[in-house]
Parts: sequence; C-alpha cells; structure tokens
Amino acid sequence: MSTAILTGQPVPGSSIEDDLRSLGFDVRVAGDVADAETLLARVPGDERVAVVDARFVGHLHALRLGLTDPRFPLAAISGAVTAQAAGRQALTRAMARENSAGGGAAVAVDNLADRIVTALDADGADVHRPELGSLVAEVPADPQARNEARQAVTAVDDEAVRLKSAVKSRDGFFTTFFISPYSRYIARWCARRGLTPNQVTTASLLTALIAAGCAATGTRAGYVAAGILLICSFVLDCTDGQLARYSLQYSTLGAWLDATFDRAKEYAYYAGLALGAARGGDDVWALALGAMVLQTCRHVVDFSFNEANHDATANTSPTAALSGRLDSVGWTVWLRRMIVLPIGERWAMIAVLTAVTTPRITFYVLLIGCAFAATYTTAGRVLRSLTRRAQRTDRAAQALAHLADNGPLAEAVARVAPRIPAPVSAAAGGLLVVISAAVWGAGWPTVLGAVAYVLLSGVAVSRPLKGALDWLVPPFFRAAEYGTVLVLAAKSGVNGVLPAAFGLVAAVAYHHYDTVYRIRGNAGAPPAWLVRAIGGQEGRTLLVTVLAALVTASQFKVALTVLAVAVALVVLVESIRFWVSAGAPAVHDEGEPA
Repeated sequence: MSTAILTGQPVPGSSIEDDLRSLGFDVRVAGDVADAETLLARVPGDERVAVVDARFVGHLHALRLGLTDPRFPLAAISGAVTAQAAGRQALTRAMARENSAGGGAAVAVDNLADRIVTALDADGADVHRPELGSLVAEVPADPQARNEARQAVTAVDDEAVRLKSAVKSRDGFFTTFFISPYSRYIARWCARRGLTPNQVTTASLLTALIAAGCAATGTRAGYVAAGILLICSFVLDCTDGQLARYSLQYSTLGAWLDATFDRAKEYAYYAGLALGAARGGDDVWALALGAMVLQTCRHVVDFSFNEANHDATANTSPTAALSGRLDSVGWTVWLRRMIVLPIGERWAMIAVLTAVTTPRITFYVLLIGCAFAATYTTAGRVLRSLTRRAQRTDRAAQALAHLADNGPLAEAVARVAPRIPAPVSAAAGGLLVVISAAVWGAGWPTVLGAVAYVLLSGVAVSRPLKGALDWLVPPFFRAAEYGTVLVLAAKSGVNGVLPAAFGLVAAVAYHHYDTVYRIRGNAGAPPAWLVRAIGGQEGRTLLVTVLAALVTASQFKVALTVLAVAVALVVLVESIRFWVSAGAPAVHDEGEPA
C-alpha cells in the first residue's frame, strides 16, 4: 500500500483526494508541518510515501508519472514529491529540516512539497522529474490562477497524451509507421483488462516459438504461417513496452524478460528455419549459426561502444557533428535507421522471405544485410573514436572488462603480460585461433592457436581498457569464441554437430546478454564465481579446440551438447536468481539493439 500525505489548505471541489486514491494511495491529511512529519514517521519504511499539496491542479497522468514510477527512489512534479524505500531516509531528513525551520507552522500558504524538493536538491539527492509535455501540474497561488489551470487541464486530452507517451520517441521506420499506430491501442486494451507487460512479453515469446515450430515443418504452408506469426510476435513485443509505459508497470522480472526474450525468439526462429530446411534435404545449420554469431557480435559492438562513451568527457568529434547535422534532414534520419537493419526491419524481412522463398535464401539475405549493417555502424564508430579525444572513466573501463568475459587463464596471463595495444592483441589472437581452425580443423595445431589466443587475451586486458578503440576488445573476443565453434563444427562433417554448436553458442550468448543488461541496470556484472565456473571466453575456446583434437567427430557432437547443457544450466540458474531478487534493477528495456 502507498500513502499520500496531503498538506496545505483544502480547496472545495478539488478532486486531488479521489485522484490519489485512484492511483492506489491511502490519503492522510496533515494540519501543519509537524503533523506531516508525524504522519510520515508512521508509514512503514518499505512502502512508498508521497507529500502532495492540497491545492494541486493537474492531469491524473501527470500525478501518475510523478508519483508511481517504480524505477526512481525519489521523484517530483510541481506540488508533489514521492519516495520509495531507497529514498525514504533522504525524504525524512528533508521533512525534519523543514519542520525545524518552520517551527511546526501551518502550511496553509506555503508549498511544503516544493520546499522538500528544494531541500533534497541541496542535499545532492537524485530527484527524478518526469517530462510532462503538455500535461498540467501546478499549485495555483490564487483563485484566478486556479481557474486558468483548470481551463488548461480541460484543453489537453490526458488520455491522448498518455497513449502518445506509450510509444518510444526514437524507434525504427517499420515499428514507427507499421506497428505503433495500432499497437498502442492494444496496449491500452491490455491495461484496461488488467494484463501486465510480463504476460504480454510471455505471449510474444510463445507466439515466436510457435512460429519457429511452423517453420520447422518444412512445408510452404508452415513457412507462410511462420512469417505471419513472427510479425504477430513482434507486434506483441512492441505492445509489452508500450503497456509498461502506458501504465508505468516496470518490474525486475519485466526487465529480465524484455531484455532476453527478443534474442531467444529470434535465435529460436533461426533454429526452426534450419530444422525445416533439413526436412527438405537442405542443411543450412552453418548459415543459421553464422547469422546468430553475426547478430550477437553486432549487439556487443553496440553495447561496448555505448558503455565506453556514455560518461566520457571531451566526447566530441567532427564525425559526431556531421551525424548531428544529418539528423536535421528528416529523410536521412529514417534512412540511417533503416540501413542498420534494426529489429523491426529485420524481423519483417525474415517473415516475408520465409513466406515466399526458402530458408537458404532467407539466411543469405539476412547475412548480407547484417554484414552490411555491421560494417556501416562499426566503421562509423571507429571513425568517431579516432577523431574524438574522449577521456574514458574508470567505470567505463570496468564495464568493458566485464563485457570481455575473461576467465582465470587470461587473468593469470594479464598479471605478467607486456604492454601491447588491447585491440591489436585481441584481434591478433582471434584471427590466429579462427584461421587455425579453418586451416587445420580438429587438430593440435588449432589447439596451439587457441593457447596463443589465451595468451593474447590476457595481454589485451592487462591494462585498463581506456584507449580510443579499446571498446573493440569484447566484440573481437565474441567473434573469436563463436567463430571457432562455428568453424570446427562446420569442418567436422558429421550430422548433428552444427546443431550442438548452435546450442552451445546460444547458451554462451545468453550469458553475455545477461552481463550487458546487468551493467545497463547499474547492478554490476555477474559474480566472479560464475565466470570462473564456465571458464571465461578464452577457457571455453581452448576447451572446444582440445575436445575437437582428442575425440572423434561423432564424440565431438556429444561433447558440445554436454558443454552446452552445462553452461546453460549454470548461467540460467544464476540469472533467474538475480533477476527475481530484490537487487535487480526495475528497468524495462528502452533500447532496441540493432
């Protein structure tokens, strides 16, 4: 239960008490500051509490945005301030100081809520102030101002603003013009029937899995159904975020589901296409695994670059300035969003190609499109990094180190490693092991290449990753590990090895995505024991090459399967434990990786 403490002179005919109750608050009225402090002390420390001026005039959705968003410990709008458990101590101190300063005087004229916000700001507290746009939130000083504020409330359609704000301000072309115009209304329909974003997210996952099952039939009817269901899954995928924003239903579980299910849906669909093609006598598992590897590497480029630069100082460049100028030309914005093949455009393309062509053609087009998008985005980011003189922070360097996912072998090497530019070491090691696998396959020369990769991985992370191009280190490691598994599985020539390799890469990729979203939520990286338990990226790469050299091709299939299951179990158990715990960030993912 949440509690709202109403302060100030009551206004006849005001709807503020009813509005607060409709938002789930138990309303209590304070006669003066001392009474407000007493009422605040009576509210249990683990409950949300708000202090609201009785003269408040504004939209209900303005109150909802200001007082019910679970992502922020402290939040405020004009005439109202709220605190969750994490911000309760700061609110209590500010209230006590205001009571002491005012001597317990009545608050009939003074705006206690705004005074508290000023005190919180003076204490350095992080008070969230939501963007209200055209919504009204005021504390009128006199009857004339109150009348004008009420007219302003009447002039703006609260529900229209709420629907508009449910849609992300920055989204892809396909999503903006072909999905969001109607999915927002689906979100409202869900909200009015008590459905939660997590339920919609789960429905999206189930729809995508059914689509993958249809694709796995290998029939034309199955492919057509799969394409239609994949689009339906994407509509629901957009709806869950819009429902979260429409009703402010953000949760720890929702953060985990939304952050990981998109990847699970897409990669499960790749597997369905590969199974369907196999039924028709066409083995495209290498293409399916290649598409997953490429897509995952694209994402880690996005994540690493953003983590390296989001809090950097002197973070400007001529390239970034040119990009800003291009953004002022409307059509270039949409063109540049489309050519990076974000999730909306990518899923629409996959759905159409599935319905009208074959899985092989679908994967060929997907690989070509993603390769072009990866080249375009990575080249632009490299150019920006070389032309800017950003000063990277310790936090950014630590985030990149976590994204690198190095295990005990690389850590041991890092202690005695010479100073060599990190991207050079990571790229050289990755090329060495992947080329060795391509040339020698399952042999001891490849194992030696993997040993060299372990050594160069340690060299790459022997110093803090603060260089201009050090954000490339995690992508190079992903490409090396996944690429080695792909090449060795493809060269084995035994039926079933590539699906086993697909499962292993999927399990490891989940771990890497899980790391990203923990860092995004400011919750830190996965525990060190987890990284050590699954060997780190260099340990897994070495293990796969050793297994390939020691066992037969048919046994290699079994070894990859066992390894995939073991990694998946350890990673999933720890991930689920974290994301349903109290320490997980209540952040519904607002980003959209390409």
